[in-house]
Amino acid sequence: MIKKPHLIYLHRNESFIWVVAGIMISVCHRRMMEVEVGHHSVLLTRCEGKYSAIGNQCTHYGAPLSKGAITGHTVRCPWHGACFNIHTGDLEEQEKRIKNMGAGQPGFTHTVLLLGGGATSLICAEILRQENFAGRIIMATRDELLPYDKTRLSKVMNVESESILLRRMEFFRRYDIEVWLRKEALSVDTDEKTVTFDDGVVQSYDQLLISTGCRAKSLDVPGMELKNVKILTSLRLQMLSERSVTFYMNDSVTEIRGVDSKVKEVVLKSGKVIPANLLIVGIGKVWFLTLVTVVCIIDHHSSTCDLASFPLAMAKNQLVNIGHWQMAQAHGRIAALNMLNKLTELSSVPFYWTVLLGKTIRYAGYGEGYTEIIMKGKFEDDKFLAFYIKEDEVIAAASLNYDPAVSVVAQRLVAGKVITRKEAESDDLSWLQLS
Repeated sequence: MIKKPHLIYLHRNESFIWVVAGIMISVCHRRMMEVEVGHHSVLLTRCEGKYSAIGNQCTHYGAPLSKGAITGHTVRCPWHGACFNIHTGDLEEQEKRIKNMGAGQPGFTHTVLLLGGGATSLICAEILRQENFAGRIIMATRDELLPYDKTRLSKVMNVESESILLRRMEFFRRYDIEVWLRKEALSVDTDEKTVTFDDGVVQSYDQLLISTGCRAKSLDVPGMELKNVKILTSLRLQMLSERSVTFYMNDSVTEIRGVDSKVKEVVLKSGKVIPANLLIVGIGKVWFLTLVTVVCIIDHHSSTCDLASFPLAMAKNQLVNIGHWQMAQAHGRIAALNMLNKLTELSSVPFYWTVLLGKTIRYAGYGEGYTEIIMKGKFEDDKFLAFYIKEDEVIAAASLNYDPAVSVVAQRLVAGKVITRKEAESDDLSWLQLS
């Protein structure tokens, strides 16, 4: 559970003021730095002449925020891209701590129906209550679990379901958020404003959010029903070849052969037959939609659009399809605010990360249509920074052991600042705030 970093008020802690006094000059030049106060690691920052202090550890996985990127009143985590307000410690996009929230009130019959039990629906429900929406909120999902942290499924083995819940049932009861588990929506009547579910229930709504997410793709070949064929959603990288992983490029699986209900061989289109004791399938995902009629509440200012697409500001409002945890949370927040007629644009920049063989690779931006990659460092040295170029501008960046470069790029892109090819090609990378 992400919590708000511990906030230290300068005027309330005399010992801290004494410690800060000796390092003000350093902060004036660096804008932020880590200091030790007692047994606490503190991030000291300066913005527009004001000094602030919050806990230095990102509340997601404990990354040192002092190694991240700071722009204006926001510091971005160097590992996973979470953004914190340097004055309050609040998360700018992702919501896991509980702020002051209201609840439903008698007499308010306005109903918001949320289809899907993932991050988007959860954040939408929380923002509605934080903004004192007093009507009815219903979250319906075909899942058997309450909303959970899906990112941990690819990071932790043998995880217990209870340990990854984002909120427990007590939370939903306290703030009058109805959760309908194991309930699948079959159709939407937008004229009557009703949704029909698989158990025959017909629920009316005033506002509807469809955020049913996606599911892993499966191979459509004979043998997929064998017991030791597993589906996995994860990225592949070249460093696997160093660990005796063989790649078969420009090929595909045509058949899975088994003995005693277990996979024994995998047949490729090229004719190659590969012996196998276990087959793991990681071929991407498809949007999980059973509804023919689609209503979406996200565009510039909340009207309608394709459910699986949204306008990305950094891509000149091109409609894009990004099924990612960070963006899902941003969608939920924007959806809630626009439902309440608080017109808010979606300005987030996609930020991805993955850990493979103990190495963390980060990526920020939207690289579709890039025509060139400018490399800093070498992949074989386990340290590189790649700039994706389109029309002489950087549209995305990926890195390994080059922190906080990707966070800085994300900050520039979210601020609408152009990163030129000249900056990417230059040997002077001081703008990346590299340590």
